[in-house]
Amino acid sequence: MNAASIIGNDPGWLIAVKGLIVFVLCVVLTLMSVWGERRIVARMQMRLGPNRVGPFGLLQSLADGVKLALKEDLIPKAADRIVFVIAPVISATTCFMSFAVMPLTGKVSLFGHKTVMQLTDLPVGVLYVLAIASVGVYGIVLAGWSSGSTYPLLGGLRSSAQVISYEVAMGLSLVAVFIYAGSMSTSDIVAAQHKWWFAVVLFPSFIIYAISMVGETNRAPFDLAEAEGELVGGFHTEYSSLKFALFFLAEYVNIVAVSSLATTLFLGGYHALPGLGFTENWLGGWFCMVWFFIKVIGFFYLFVWLRGTLPRMRYDQFMKFGWKVLIPVSLLWILVVSTLRVMSSRGEPRTVIAAFTFGIVLIIMAGSSLYERSVRKASQDELPDSSVQPSFPVPHVSGINRVESING
Repeated sequence: MNAASIIGNDPGWLIAVKGLIVFVLCVVLTLMSVWGERRIVARMQMRLGPNRVGPFGLLQSLADGVKLALKEDLIPKAADRIVFVIAPVISATTCFMSFAVMPLTGKVSLFGHKTVMQLTDLPVGVLYVLAIASVGVYGIVLAGWSSGSTYPLLGGLRSSAQVISYEVAMGLSLVAVFIYAGSMSTSDIVAAQHKWWFAVVLFPSFIIYAISMVGETNRAPFDLAEAEGELVGGFHTEYSSLKFALFFLAEYVNIVAVSSLATTLFLGGYHALPGLGFTENWLGGWFCMVWFFIKVIGFFYLFVWLRGTLPRMRYDQFMKFGWKVLIPVSLLWILVVSTLRVMSSRGEPRTVIAAFTFGIVLIIMAGSSLYERSVRKASQDELPDSSVQPSFPVPHVSGINRVESING
């Protein structure tokens, strides 16, 4: 019996209970994520981090939430009041909706009913998650537009361009997963990884998705929608009190959502690590949720590690990387995966498949070598001449030229 048939037998009250459990887990994970990020970054920077409120500072996130709720709620005079209020609500609600199709466990017993910790199992579950992520960006765009200020508007425009660019790369990285699993259902994709995780079989897709999910969530080094050095606070500059708290909640729940999707599609979902499959029957199957969130926490540590080590990219570098690197590589990888699947389905000998794979690797290595050589040669040919224009756009400032002519 698959997950869809099991969920179809659930009564309405049981689905509501599972929805409440998922909501509480997301909120608790958000509180712990804020605390964990502050502690980890503090350790990287040789600081203590939060350690006063509660044991080890565990209640610091809760205290911050109470502080935000008690702060004065301000709405700018030039803002569109209705859209200004709706924007954070859109961001906060859409991020929770992604968990409706996430399989957190296998078969478990809940109040005497055999079920799975998944609210619904759609045949196009992954496309549903991508669609919800696309709707979520409306909250950021509308927040920037409705604030009636320049910097929030620029942050909203940046975010829209950023999400569109990296959602294309993210969607293309998942095509190989659909080809190998033969389905877009999240539960079917988890079941298809019973032998090998797709992070191993489809390693390039895994890397492309991991990069794209950082750009999708506006996190460092891709946090250009809220770059405080350029845009004060970006799209949420004019927000305060609970409205700002909703954006804060949405950011961290989005991190958990994309990490959960990565766990589902590439790391075997709720299944145990290799060699530890016997633990899946502990606690009546509920122990699978522990494995699921261990993998999610691993991805969260990746987010924090990137924020603590890498500087923010320049915007033109960021867009160039998405359109000229990730998307072309994704398209080439889809062609390779499709060819390999057709060859294996036709019963081609393994030697032929291995030779094809080895040839692709040689072509990639040769291409990268030629590219590095051309870049090195171009850098050597460049002379330290002040008249040489940089490769990135620089605005013309007439005042500087006038001062230089006077001093000259």
